[in-house]
Amino acid sequence: MKNHSSWTLVHARLHQTLKGRKLLPKKAKILLALSGGQDSLCLSKLLLDLQPKWQWQIAIAHCDHRWSSDTGIAQHVQQIVQTWNVPFYLQIAQSLPETEAAARTWRYQALTEIAETEGLQYVVTGHTKSDRAETFLYNLVRGAGADGLSALTWQRPLTSTITLVRPILNFTRRETFDFCQQFQLPIWFDAANHNTKYARNRIRADLIPYLQTNFNSQVENCLAQTAELLRADVEYLEDTAREWFNQAISPTDNQLNRIILQNLPLALQRRVIRQFLTSLLGKAANFEQIEAVCDLISAPNRSRTSTLPGNIVVEVIEDWLVLQKIN
Repeated sequence: MKNHSSWTLVHARLHQTLKGRKLLPKKAKILLALSGGQDSLCLSKLLLDLQPKWQWQIAIAHCDHRWSSDTGIAQHVQQIVQTWNVPFYLQIAQSLPETEAAARTWRYQALTEIAETEGLQYVVTGHTKSDRAETFLYNLVRGAGADGLSALTWQRPLTSTITLVRPILNFTRRETFDFCQQFQLPIWFDAANHNTKYARNRIRADLIPYLQTNFNSQVENCLAQTAELLRADVEYLEDTAREWFNQAISPTDNQLNRIILQNLPLALQRRVIRQFLTSLLGKAANFEQIEAVCDLISAPNRSRTSTLPGNIVVEVIEDWLVLQKIN
């Protein structure tokens, strides 16, 4: 691999994005996830070239799913990283189910564990504008609300001390490919990315090209822009709902004052109820569960939901929505 160090417009663009969005401060301790594909390769090259300006401490991690389609990829990544002279960590899965959801969950767990062990503050991934458009469509057809449609964000906490950052969310997959070609970076073409049993691959290979050809050639930009607009709305609504939740919750944490909730707009009622259920059930409540509890805000005394997970019900007791376990 040739070691070009020329400063390009792509370098300048990322540099300005990092400054404007305050994503990775100077001297940050970074764990960069490198899959071997074009997006993470592009990001790796960019961050390593920008490192002298920002004085970052960079380490690189690769997560090996050990799927049949992955054969050879870990060695390929390891050989690349050896030329960069940075710390490298390899995480290998044990009997990981071949599903997108299982792989994604395991990767974030693995990256978080490395970051915690090595005292690194940021986990950085190469998600792009193209990924954001695909995630928008994937969640749209699953019936997601604004939270799901704006799910791929610039940053989010993984733990109280580790933040996930996606610095090239304003780059398309075409741009990362062109960058890799320009600098002759050895892209690993992952067969799993072309397996149409995965819904995201069908969106990438079939749906987005269809939309580009028949509806809007700039559909990726438009969907990513919509996700960005929704993200600002979601953050405002969540913060506002949190304030009302804190007013309505009882000292025992298992009761909400429904009188406080009755005059709120439905959008805030749903979010307060979701925060309430999630905090007590230990996992995100679904649409039907949230709606069932929302209906109780103005229901007669002693009304209750049907059973929620873990033999839990929410019951109206005077002014309160009370979450309790039944035998």
